[in-house]
Amino acid sequence: MKPSVNQEIATFVLIVLVFMGGSIFGKVFQISTYGESHGRGIGVVIDGCPSGVVIDEDLIAEDLLRRKPGQSKITTARNETESFQIYSGVFDGKSTGAPIAILVANTDQKSKDYNHLKDGFRPSHADFTYFKKYGIRDHAGGGRSSARETVARVIAGSIAKMILEKIDVSIAAYVDQVGDVRIPEGHEVDLALKESNIVRCPDEETAKRMIALIEAVKTEGDTVGGSISCVVRGCPAGLGEPVFDKLHADLAEAIMSINAVKGFELGSGFDCINMRGSEHNDQFIKQEGNRVLTKTNFSGGIQGGISNGMPIVFRAAFKPVSTIMRVQESVNKAGDKIHLEGKGRHDPCVVPRAVPIVEAMAALVIVDHFLRDKTIKMDSLLS
Repeated sequence: MKPSVNQEIATFVLIVLVFMGGSIFGKVFQISTYGESHGRGIGVVIDGCPSGVVIDEDLIAEDLLRRKPGQSKITTARNETESFQIYSGVFDGKSTGAPIAILVANTDQKSKDYNHLKDGFRPSHADFTYFKKYGIRDHAGGGRSSARETVARVIAGSIAKMILEKIDVSIAAYVDQVGDVRIPEGHEVDLALKESNIVRCPDEETAKRMIALIEAVKTEGDTVGGSISCVVRGCPAGLGEPVFDKLHADLAEAIMSINAVKGFELGSGFDCINMRGSEHNDQFIKQEGNRVLTKTNFSGGIQGGISNGMPIVFRAAFKPVSTIMRVQESVNKAGDKIHLEGKGRHDPCVVPRAVPIVEAMAALVIVDHFLRDKTIKMDSLLS
């Protein structure tokens, strides 16, 4: 019997409701990511990259290795090569202006490690919410909810950095806290040292304490959170749009979209609560060449949603990894009480590997706003 019009409409609505959107980011420099943790690979399509940009494959490889699993004793033991293939948009080492498609193959999946999760939900993980939203989920490695998706972001972020380098904008992120171990307040750090240890903390003594804490937590079968600070230098004044497209709003969206991020602070962040306006106001000063700067930078380089030429400074808080090697109470698909114990290979703390991800997302936002700004001459990219 032919379905009624109402039945056809209901079917269409159901299809619309279960469509997995949310995989596209940016307005001019736009990326679309695809792939699952234990699928054939993770990929990205970059649309809006100007033509003539020199594509440095070594930089892409370097950033992927910084995010790579199995890189040290305090990360997951999964061992991916992170080799990538560029399928379009690049000719003779330069971008053509066409969409750039890049794929990283998955080579070290162990899906059987997740068989015990087929019908159960890990506490605080995306297992439950994905199932409730879509009615189906890829339990192997978390599927699309896995942080392995960030491979695509790091690739796109590397290309964004290549563009930013042309306008003398640099981005440097580093781990400033793990658990209760934090770089002492007011301590000056040398960002050149951020890659000098496996935890990516530019203060060596603090780094040693962080590593010891992560190792102890790992031995206990538990996990620990932390935070990453990021500094964007050289960003010209005037980037950002009023009201809903504020530069810091887009940065917050970008950083909060990273797996495990639970907090975002710009400049003084929540510390501004304890300050008076007379203390918090960034007073303007004029330097040689008529350049206007501020004496302090509590604004974090952004005022009214628009960059003011000072360094953009923000901080991201990461929760402890949800999968722990301990028995926890949970429920299965039927709602029955069960006990789950984490298996497989997982990070006891995500922040050391998240540093290049934070840099990548910041680069994507800055490049997108740079390309949106009609007052900037594009010739500066190719000079």
